[in-house]
Amino acid sequence: MSMVIDELKAALGEKVSVNETIREHHSKDESFHTPTLPEAVVFATSTQDVATTLRICNDHRTPVVAWGAGTSLEGNSTPVRGGVSLDLSQMDKILRVSSEDLDCTIQPGVRRKQLNEYLSRDGLFFPVDPGADATLGGMASTGASGTTTVKYGAMKQLVMSLTVVTANGEIITTSRRARKTSAGYDLTHLFVGSEGTLGVITELTLRVFGIPEVIAAATMQFDSVREAIDGVIEAIQLNVGVARIELVDREAVVAVNRHSGTDLPHKDLLLLEFHGSAESTALDIAAAREVLERHGGQGFKQTTDEAERRKLWQARHDASLSCRAHQPGGRIFSTDVCVPISRLSECIEQTQKDLAESKIYGPLVGHVGDGNFHVLLTADPNDHAAIERLEQFHTRLVKRALSLEGTCTGEHGIGIGKIDYLVSELGSEAVNVMAMIKAALDPNCIMNPGKVIAETVG
Repeated sequence: MSMVIDELKAALGEKVSVNETIREHHSKDESFHTPTLPEAVVFATSTQDVATTLRICNDHRTPVVAWGAGTSLEGNSTPVRGGVSLDLSQMDKILRVSSEDLDCTIQPGVRRKQLNEYLSRDGLFFPVDPGADATLGGMASTGASGTTTVKYGAMKQLVMSLTVVTANGEIITTSRRARKTSAGYDLTHLFVGSEGTLGVITELTLRVFGIPEVIAAATMQFDSVREAIDGVIEAIQLNVGVARIELVDREAVVAVNRHSGTDLPHKDLLLLEFHGSAESTALDIAAAREVLERHGGQGFKQTTDEAERRKLWQARHDASLSCRAHQPGGRIFSTDVCVPISRLSECIEQTQKDLAESKIYGPLVGHVGDGNFHVLLTADPNDHAAIERLEQFHTRLVKRALSLEGTCTGEHGIGIGKIDYLVSELGSEAVNVMAMIKAALDPNCIMNPGKVIAETVG
């Protein structure tokens, strides 16, 4: 490894660090997975830096793991085989914005909030909101989504084109800026969600949207999860224009009240948001309220006040931290299943019964408009018995979701811990096709090894 570091330093100078504190920072993400120190960290500032790093590492068969903000939840950016952590956070330039075409081109280190602050000058915004202020390169790599997916779609729908450096240092562009194309294989979406196992994203072209004239938020309480979700299903079937529909179960409400100082009623809660004109949002709010009240909804409140709306959604995004505070020193144990929306009530009810019978503390939040929910588990990473109990629960949760024709991950990715679940979900034949693609693009297996697919599948 010392020879690789020497070559990197000769080519990139002070952009290469072996400082222990810097290496430690790049050894873990927000998950409970065991940290692993990289031997070196490279701070790339250009696509050419990335290409140089990959060429040198590929020659020496040295692992490379791309790093953005470290906010991933499945060990996606943890360098489990050591090697080089390739930090892209300094590649943070917004290269182009087109108000006419409603798209922009950015470097991968641009953060979500940074992009929206810049876009707002032109009356635009980028809608994907995973909660964390993640980098857009990381969000593309994990196929992120979040609270607005029900209206605008996830990263897989909003990434138009990428510049990618492959394992051997070649630089490719996956598509042009046209809104649609039938030209060849869909390389863009091969790399979106691949978690850096096939190449390193160094530029992204994204769809953006005009900031709505009116953004209104609303809340409604329910006595049961089933009532809330049945109301959501009918609202979606009737094509009510809702931009966000989030479920916060009563356990999570209690945790948020305690942590964030809110005073929400201790019931299952739906948070809704509506985007449009004054007339269209008024119609959508009235339609949503009528549907939800027929399904047992109570205490409907709405606001268009920006401060109140931001406070409301900040409380939703604080749910994870609120639940982690239940166990001092604990880390998030991520769950992320997604099922067809018609099976969501069944999946959540069975999950809550499992939690009660297992005596596991697990508040629940969900992007119920698209069938995705998270059980907010926490554990001390050093408490191996507790981790084992949560692993067993998680296995039951995934099996439950798969039995209902769902997926083991709606938005966090496979990372380290869900490799076996991917085979259960898609079958060894499909995962073998992924392995063949991996072998073709990364024959020396240097790109984020130990993630997404097992080295041998059969």
